[in-house]
Amino acid sequence: MPDLGPHAIFILAAYGVTLVAVAALVASIVEDDRKQRRLLAELEQRGIRRRSAQPKPASIKAASSKPASTKPKSKRKAAP
Repeated sequence: MPDLGPHAIFILAAYGVTLVAVAALVASIVEDDRKQRRLLAELEQRGIRRRSAQPKPASIKAASSKPASTKPKSKRKAAP
């Protein structure tokens, strides 16, 4: 073990506190992920689906797949 001098206890305590804090954050994130997946599964069992899981309507697909027109628009003004 390296010589940390007279402040070794404080340095090791700081590393220990940091390790505990990071571990608590990781545990919190994992638990929240499990909770969210459980809630999502319950909603899907009740028949509520995510909007991102629904297929797009044909009209939106067709409109988005059309190539952009390369023909410039006319600059004529309408007759009064």
